[in-house]
Amino acid sequence: MSRAIPLARPAAGVAALCAALVLAPTSSAASGGAQPGGGAAPVAPTCWATHYGPMPPGALTASGEVFDNNKNTAATSLTRNPQLPFGARVRVTNVANGRSLVVRINDRGTFQQTPQEPKCLDLTDGAFGRLGGSLDPDAGHIVVTQQVLS
Repeated sequence: MSRAIPLARPAAGVAALCAALVLAPTSSAASGGAQPGGGAAPVAPTCWATHYGPMPPGALTASGEVFDNNKNTAATSLTRNPQLPFGARVRVTNVANGRSLVVRINDRGTFQQTPQEPKCLDLTDGAFGRLGGSLDPDAGHIVVTQQVLS
């Protein structure tokens, strides 16, 4: 008997889910969560990664760095408790296509929440595109898993 595991969480559980993502493995997402013989593997929690969009020249991140929309950097969600520290490296994997990359946290953001999925990261446009996110037309988000490396 197979048991369905819901990926969407109620808005009240967003902070707890985002905190759980710090320890979440990403290997089961790549395999689709299924094992031979019909057993179900644990499914890594998912969340939405968005992208910054246009930023004014010389804009600073919350860490004090000059913003570069092509680097592999990101803002961590303000709903995450505790916050990821500046300099933390996170492997982000696009669930839809399996592409992954490592981003460095250098900002705070992702202010708006959705009831469907929690927002976990605001990626630079460059990182968002390298993961397969569409900037034109703007799809708004990609569903990802994340693994904190350091």
